[in-house]
Amino acid sequence: MEVGKLDWEDLKGIIEGNRTVEREDVRIRSGIGEDCSVINFGDYEAVLSTDPITGAANNIGKIAVHINANDIGSCGVEVIGLLVTILAPTTATLEDIREVMREINEECTKLNIEILGGHTEVTDAVNRMVVSCTALGKGKKGEAVATSSARSGDDLIVTKDLCLEGTSIVVNDYYERIKSILTEEEVLEAKGYSDKLSVVKEGKVASKFGVNSMHDITEGGVLGAAFEIAVASGKGFELYKDNLPITEITKKIAKELNIDPLRFISSGSLLISCDNGNALVKTLEENGIKASIIGKIIDKGKFIVDSNGKSIVSPPTKDELFKL
Repeated sequence: MEVGKLDWEDLKGIIEGNRTVEREDVRIRSGIGEDCSVINFGDYEAVLSTDPITGAANNIGKIAVHINANDIGSCGVEVIGLLVTILAPTTATLEDIREVMREINEECTKLNIEILGGHTEVTDAVNRMVVSCTALGKGKKGEAVATSSARSGDDLIVTKDLCLEGTSIVVNDYYERIKSILTEEEVLEAKGYSDKLSVVKEGKVASKFGVNSMHDITEGGVLGAAFEIAVASGKGFELYKDNLPITEITKKIAKELNIDPLRFISSGSLLISCDNGNALVKTLEENGIKASIIGKIIDKGKFIVDSNGKSIVSPPTKDELFKL
């Protein structure tokens, strides 16, 4: 099998073939595009999500916190706590594990997230450090925003710049391959992208504004996130290629390494669908968050629109990061 996420049809079959019990107190449950489950506890709901870090070697503690907190933030609710599992290879040192936990604690402190517990072990089942976390959020009944609620005619809005996570991973883990095309200032700027990986703030702002669907952009990039919203909602989409916010540094790296930015891991950006994109962009910018309208939800079909017209697009089979 190839490295990366499972094919969506294979994953859908596994999920639907192994979901015998469906409890009434689960309001949003597992499915393609739904990263969180939402459980009813009366006046409040618990929002749960889990994700591992497998594609990065450096800053894995930091990245692990944000990709899990972002899942909860994409529902527009408060992140309460994190459960952490660390699987360290036999080549790891105690200091390596301490550094991962230092990063996790530092990022959790910034977001006011408590480390609730977890598991740590050294094992020959892995050949490099694997960190997997489960995040817990809390919101008022009915507050959590589902991925599957996009409507035809919705604008698609993306926050900040795309490919922040992928670009920061490349400059940290594959520096030798890109050092000749970037200045020292550009390298420092790209490394700083790892400080922009949280979408918790924009999730809260968008939820308060009133939106139909949200999804954080992780493996598979903006194209993967658009497919997940569309498939979960039973809709299609158009993405306006010329509107996609991509930094010049990312463009340089993408060209050098033959990477498609539309399919490149992009934690730090939130994809939102709502019926008044211009008003949401204004609200986000008033809260210090860059935002751009990049497309629309349509009844059916998945398309990229550029100066050459409209073309059908296929879903990412794996993230561009795994090319490296």
